[in-house]
Amino acid sequence: MLTVVIQAGGQSSRMGQDKALKPFLGKPLIQRVVERLSPIADELIVTTNRPEDYAFLNARLVPEPETWARRPGGLYTAVASASHPLVAVAACDMPFASKNFFASATSLIVQEEADVIIAKTGEGYEPLHALYRRETCLPAIEAAINADQWKVIAWFPQVKVRTLSPDEIKAFDPSGLCFWNVNTPEEFEQAEQIAQTQETK
Repeated sequence: MLTVVIQAGGQSSRMGQDKALKPFLGKPLIQRVVERLSPIADELIVTTNRPEDYAFLNARLVPEPETWARRPGGLYTAVASASHPLVAVAACDMPFASKNFFASATSLIVQEEADVIIAKTGEGYEPLHALYRRETCLPAIEAAINADQWKVIAWFPQVKVRTLSPDEIKAFDPSGLCFWNVNTPEEFEQAEQIAQTQETK
């Protein structure tokens, strides 16, 4: 049973407006992410410091302290709010968030009895498009917070982390776009162009 959590607690400072609500091919970006991932979700949650702005979504809204966004606190909110044993976490600014990635990751986490399935790209670990086992990850994240360790992956040594190889990442997400989060108007426009091309093929 899988909970999908979409995190919408960022500042959008480089975008100049709330990028989650900025229209992407005619609908709010976060709605696109919700629609992409909802087919695999037994439960869908959006964590946000402004729940009133996301009331239009057909999702459970969980308040998140603004200062916790994109830190272990934000991840703790995501994992703690889930009702199911496995938790897929994605950021609201990932227009190519991949249900195929999470479906493959779900099979792998069960098969290998791992606690985290995560990709490591040239940018480092991708914790905001990754899969977590609630039972083991929650206490580890909480311990990191209590120890004042605010790096998002500070708690990884306490759990079994399965890092995907480049070939596995490619198999899980052939487009290679699922980890792309759009931060600027230019990136937003570029992502729209790519999405439009994909959808007209």
